[in-house]
Formats: sequence, structure tokens, C-alpha cells
Amino acid sequence: MKTSRIKFGCLQLVACSLCLGYGSAIAQTYPVKPIRLIVPLAPGGPSDILARTMAQKMGESMKQSIVVDNRTGAGGTIGTDIASKAPADGYNLLLIAVATYTINANLYKKLPFDPRKDLVPVSVLAAAPYVLTVHPSLPVKSMKELIAIAKTRSKDLNYASGGTGTGPQLAFELVMQQTGMKITHIPYKGTGPALNDMISGQVQVALFNMIAAMPVVHSGRLRAIAVSGAKRYAKLPDLPTFAELGIKGFEVPTGHMIMAPAATPRDIIAKLHQEAVKAVQSPDVKARLEAEGAEIVGNTPEQASAIIRTELEKWATVIAKAGITLN
Repeated sequence: MKTSRIKFGCLQLVACSLCLGYGSAIAQTYPVKPIRLIVPLAPGGPSDILARTMAQKMGESMKQSIVVDNRTGAGGTIGTDIASKAPADGYNLLLIAVATYTINANLYKKLPFDPRKDLVPVSVLAAAPYVLTVHPSLPVKSMKELIAIAKTRSKDLNYASGGTGTGPQLAFELVMQQTGMKITHIPYKGTGPALNDMISGQVQVALFNMIAAMPVVHSGRLRAIAVSGAKRYAKLPDLPTFAELGIKGFEVPTGHMIMAPAATPRDIIAKLHQEAVKAVQSPDVKARLEAEGAEIVGNTPEQASAIIRTELEKWATVIAKAGITLN
């Protein structure tokens, strides 16, 4: 009996060694065919633009084409579900905003995938801060003044967003929860329409992604009063951070990340991480993203996982307090 157990133990060790060797062999030859990079949002937006930039740069380095596959619907959950159920072989990846992923995990009552188990991050690539803006007709030049006017004119003030459940909308809800402001939400079908109505004065307040807001802030069509992030934004150095104003929850850069099905071999995840960081740190890609208002991150899978856990907890609290649900 003892001899049988010893033989069985030896067989297990041999099997494990063969599996490890097989995984290493796959990583050494990977990739041998085109890679699919799923984007769960429509073409032309920030996620799609970043995905196509990364696909070209990583594809050149890996000597294999990376095909961007836009799978839209249900606020990004359809494409995310497709990625979560794809073969875990390194040939099926997802590019998604951390905010979209972690907000959807709490916003939708039922999801066809488990956001905490079915996908793992490769890296958070780049992040663009949120900037709190007001229309120039509003006599506000600071957060203190906005809070004061919101208390006296709450029925007259509206804030815009690109839609219910989007990152900027939930971020503004977090700001209101911490400052005590009560401003009516006006959801639009995308950032573009929301931005247009802000510029025309139809709504007075909004949080926008810096990439979208930068041109209109610089031109004076909107006034910026605060920015998210752990430190001040280099191109608007006089703008205080939320943290400086006592508003917490915006210190960690989240941005967009690449993910893979959870069972993807670790060797392949490591190779993808290496290639993704090399691509986002390349001079041309870095210059382009920074010119648009983004901050390069390129962190490790472990660091990205920690960010996801923190964001999942944060948005669960914000959504519960705001009473927002979908489906």
C-alpha cells in the first residue's frame, strides 16, 4: 500500500513537471496565429482608439497581427462576457476601462459572467484624470464656491454625463456624497452630446475625462475647478486635486486595461504584460497619449488586480448610496 502511494506521488510530480514544461513551451512559441482584442464599446471612442494603437504596436513587436473586435451592447457587458467565455489560450483578450468593468460589476443585478473570477488583468495601460468643469456663466471658480451655490440654487443646477452608470456619472455621485451637494443628473447618449450642451449652457456642471475636456477648457468654453488623481495635472498645474480638497477615492489612476480569461497560462500573461508595457512606453505611443491628456501606467498584473479589488468595493458603496440599478 505504501509503495503504491509513493508511485502515485511520483506520477503526480512527473505530471506537474510535464505541465509546467508544456506551459513554458507554449509561451516560448506564442503567438503562432492572430490575436483577437475585444473592445466592448463602439468604434471611435477612447477605448477603441487605444485598442487600435496597442494592437498595431504590440503586433509589430510580437510579429503577429492583433485584430480589434468591437462587441457593443449593454454598457460593455456583452463584449466582456464574450471575452470571459473565450478560450484561455492567449489569443482572446479584452481592452476595457477599469471604471466600466468595476461599475458594471455592481450596477447590473445579474451578469452572465463573474467579474471577480472569470477574467484577470494583464496591465492597466494609461489613465486620464477626470476634470470637474462648470459653464463660464456660473459664478464659480472653486469647489468651495460650487458647494455654496449648490446649497442655495440646487433646483436650478444640473450636471451632465454621457449616460447613467458611466464612470463620470458615478464619479460625480461620489463627489456629491462627500461634499453634501445635491445637483440634478441629466444623462446623455455619450460624452459628445453632454459636452455640446455644457458648452451651450444647457447644463452647468459636469465631470469629463481629461482627454475630452482639455480642448474646451484651454479655449475657455468651460472652466475647470478640480481634477482627480494623486497629484496635480502637469498641463493644468494650478488646478487642485480632489484629494487636496478633502474628497477621497480618486487617488489611484485607473484608466484602461487589457484582460484575459482567468485560465490563461501565467507564462503567456507574463509575455503579454511585457509586450503591453513595451508598447505603451514606446516614444511615439507615449507622446501621443500624453498629448491627449493621458498618464502612462503600465503596471503589473498583481498591481492591476489590487486596483480592481479597490474599485469594486468603492463603486459598490457609491451605487448603493445613490440607489442606482440597471436590469
